[in-house]
Amino acid sequence: METFTVIWNVIAEAAGFWMDHLIFINILLSIVIVFFERRDPKTVWTWLLVLYFIPILGIFLYFMVGHDFHKQHMFRTKEIEDAMYSAISGQAATIIRDEFAPSDPRLRKFSDVVLLNLEAADAVYTADNEIEIYTDGKEKFAALCEEIRKAEKFIHIQYYIIRNDELWQPIEKLLAEKVKEGVEVRLLYDSMGCRGMKKKDWKRIRGEGIQVGEFFPAFLGRLQLRMNYRNHRKIVVIDGKTAFVGGFNIGREYIGLDPKFGYWRDTHLRIRGSAVLSLNIRFILDWNYTTKENLFMSDLYFPQPEKKKPGEEAVQIISSGPDSKWQNIRNVYLKMISKARKSIYIQTPYFIPDESVMDAICIAAMSGVDVRVMIPCKPDHPFVYWATYSYIGDLLEAGAKCYTYDNGFLHAKGMVVDGLVSCYGTANMDIRSFKLNFEVNAVIYSSRVAKRMEQIFQEDLKHCTRMTRYLYGRRSYLVRFKEQFSRLLSPLL
Repeated sequence: METFTVIWNVIAEAAGFWMDHLIFINILLSIVIVFFERRDPKTVWTWLLVLYFIPILGIFLYFMVGHDFHKQHMFRTKEIEDAMYSAISGQAATIIRDEFAPSDPRLRKFSDVVLLNLEAADAVYTADNEIEIYTDGKEKFAALCEEIRKAEKFIHIQYYIIRNDELWQPIEKLLAEKVKEGVEVRLLYDSMGCRGMKKKDWKRIRGEGIQVGEFFPAFLGRLQLRMNYRNHRKIVVIDGKTAFVGGFNIGREYIGLDPKFGYWRDTHLRIRGSAVLSLNIRFILDWNYTTKENLFMSDLYFPQPEKKKPGEEAVQIISSGPDSKWQNIRNVYLKMISKARKSIYIQTPYFIPDESVMDAICIAAMSGVDVRVMIPCKPDHPFVYWATYSYIGDLLEAGAKCYTYDNGFLHAKGMVVDGLVSCYGTANMDIRSFKLNFEVNAVIYSSRVAKRMEQIFQEDLKHCTRMTRYLYGRRSYLVRFKEQFSRLLSPLL
């Protein structure tokens, strides 16, 4: 009893100290935010409002999602490794000399998009790729398992979410079999995205010979102090010849088995060709940073290109995150939007653009470009969903066509411009993906792929409700309140 009393008194004294010094702590945090952290002004004002209107919860939220945890120090190693992309200089010079000659002459107008990605994102331009598009989870994972069965040397797997369920278990069994055959298998996961996995699950996986890396481990067991800076990438590379990238994670909901979401509509790419090397380098950089194992020292992971070209699709792999000097994926979206003359098709589960992207889309719509934006009809993150919904009104005012996908949950992430260029991958069209998460997208310069993406969009329209100004204006006051409140928090979402 005495021990309990002592503990209670300590807790009471600590709580009393915090309450007595709450104003001072808020002022101190405000000074740090305003003067010592280089933030967008809107984000600064949002944090100040949160700290002063909900002080106790505001302080907790700041340390959970707002603090940068010495970002520059954490990513210094990765920045040094990223410098290896210096091989792009020759391609950039070709474009500057106006010698860029894509197989489709219509793509010449996107030469400055190629140059932007070369100069800012160190994204090598490759023109010998074969691309397969998957929109259904069962088809995607069937293709993935088939490629895993063919593996002879190594398998690199990186996902934001992995759940120990009926989707993962056969994949794990297959990977364990490949290890027994002498294939090296590495699995990189995000600590927050995989917080549902237990220690015994990872112990079992490691016991099967699968090498495992945990990106930004939890603090004190399963306590997550970093809601920002999550590794949202989904990459699989097999033998350096085949790669997968896109929106699907590994969990039963992604194959439509979760009643909450129903059918899961996503977009994923299988790539064969030289772009596979770029995705493998991206994985290796993340693996090296996470595990401190330098895979660049072995030639095994960098096989010689095949003599026969797998295909004729041109691709640049672009990645961005807190370690990037520029917001590469956001910037390529901006550049693509500015190049549009006929059409812009956007699909995204979360639409919380910054002011520049929003202005660019609205300007395109008001200039006569056929702008179409498709979002889900149901939320998986309520605040994010209502913030997304709040931007629809602005798009409608500008003349854009907006749709809500009704056949389950829409998780596809990408954009198609003029039926010529498309950009798909892991990044949502929101501030979090642009600035705070580690993401990777493929920019594809191919009318065949772009036309197929447009066809898929048109097929999805059969399962959509078009949001008109009339319907949008009839939403309830409760919905409007949710929108405005969530939009105020959008810089933090």
